Amino acid sequence: MLFRSPINLKMKDADVVYYPNFFDKNTADTYFNDLLETISWKQDTITVFGKTHLQPRLTAFYADNNKTYSYSNIKMQPNQFSGSLEQIKKILEHNLQINFTCCLANLYRYGLDSNGWHADDEKELGINPIIASVSFGAERSFHLKHKYDKAEKLKLTLQHGSLLLMKDATQHNWLHQIPKTKKVIGERLNLTFRIIV
Repeated sequence: MLFRSPINLKMKDADVVYYPNFFDKNTADTYFNDLLETISWKQDTITVFGKTHLQPRLTAFYADNNKTYSYSNIKMQPNQFSGSLEQIKKILEHNLQINFTCCLANLYRYGLDSNGWHADDEKELGINPIIASVSFGAERSFHLKHKYDKAEKLKLTLQHGSLLLMKDATQHNWLHQIPKTKKVIGERLNLTFRIIV
């Protein structure tokens, strides 16, 4: 079921490893179809520069405790892990030897759904946050740029069944985004496993 082909992206001031085929296609297809139906998706409102609008994607938050997660003035209440999501969590924990406490799930329904430049550096995530990002569905472009060195930037296509692991000082020194695209593109489901300390 699992393919191990890690690629160390060798980024300045960061520790980022990409596993293009962490899940094989059949397994990824099964998880994608099941999670589309079973995750409690919702569309929150977000306030940016004093203006409130609907977030350009659907989200859901899961945890193995009752701790909330906050970002961009959104406070998310946890659902409990079960089914496919719990299976994926256990597979990640077994293979990475990291115990995750929660997962922020994102559903990009089409090309205009997006996630602007940000770092996953909320204080709940601790000093050097570990983010394990699993992608299912349509491939999307993932952009990274260094906060302090404008010459340092990277573009990566996140494949169906892939895993991107960000560790150590990555969130201190880099921003990342999923930009909008006018291309006709299908749904992409993204699971970002985290540790709330």
